[in-house]
Amino acid sequence: MTHADRQPEDHPAASSPASRAAYLVLGMHRSGTSAITQVLALAGASLPENVMPGDEHNAKGYFEPWRIAVFNDQRLRAAGAAWDDPFAYPYRALEPREEKRWITRATDLFDEEFAGARHPLMKDPRVSVLGPLWRTVLDDLGLAARAVIPVRHPLEVAGSLAKRDGFPVEKSVLVWVTYMLAAERYSRDMPRAIVPYDGLLTDWRGQVARIEAAHGAPLPGLTPQAAKAIDSFLTKDLRHNAASQNLGNIPHVGALAVEVYDWFEAAARDEPRPTEALDAAAQRLEMMGREMGVFVSPVTSDLAVARAELLETRQILAFEQSKLGALDAELAAQAARIEDHLQREKAISDLLDQMLGDS
Repeated sequence: MTHADRQPEDHPAASSPASRAAYLVLGMHRSGTSAITQVLALAGASLPENVMPGDEHNAKGYFEPWRIAVFNDQRLRAAGAAWDDPFAYPYRALEPREEKRWITRATDLFDEEFAGARHPLMKDPRVSVLGPLWRTVLDDLGLAARAVIPVRHPLEVAGSLAKRDGFPVEKSVLVWVTYMLAAERYSRDMPRAIVPYDGLLTDWRGQVARIEAAHGAPLPGLTPQAAKAIDSFLTKDLRHNAASQNLGNIPHVGALAVEVYDWFEAAARDEPRPTEALDAAAQRLEMMGREMGVFVSPVTSDLAVARAELLETRQILAFEQSKLGALDAELAAQAARIEDHLQREKAISDLLDQMLGDS
């Protein structure tokens, strides 16, 4: 049985601090997931072996498990979806034998990337809409899960996606709704913290305290040195794309987005509201998918696949370039050490020659 077959329930008591547990950063792309991931990493959680490098859209880095992100894109496409599909939620399970093969691949990837880390830290927004698959993987590995969901105004997210991908605001807001509904629904039965992005930038210590309280466990390595590193990382340049429109006025999707955003805003203030409101929003989203799906032509679907494959190629090239850059730096450092060693040996040899000549 996968988590797609299970119903959410009140989360059990958090496991003891000494037990092995994975941190999952869930939520929408461009919502502060990278920032909260680096905070958790500096505070002792373990990033994957292969991390996606930064680019012109996120110079400080994405902190995503690069190979797992590629896998997630492939899994979404296998079910006829994509990372920017406004209707990728609810989870689209495949035929049982095929689903099992994907779960096996995911398990192997997780093992390779985290190599038995006590507190693996997995951040890829796609995990939000693929929650049942990854929850099954963690269950099979005997790993408890702790979720952190950053909340950012959907119009700020839309502004970021307009710059990076050229998406119209209606699409971006609807994708935001999809990811946030999925993140909440598939983390409902685990210890989790819902964190305001603005609050993280202005008072990260207060938000970390909320995370620890929600998880029932301290972050594993929040030392004074780590706190200084977090202070240096969370700079003003992480705050941009302020919302300038009225969310409720966005055609077709504004009213739905307001309901979802209000729920998360309240949760981020520790004022929880009934989840039935989100379940009703999810039903409306699913109905929109059924009504609008007929307007998606095969040509549009083919273009979406081509775009995803081009993005994967770009990510592969960026990753390989970062690896080559690191290798060049290491080779240069080794050459410098060898040169220093040779100079020292020459100095010793010259000194010995001088001493022998003096004798």
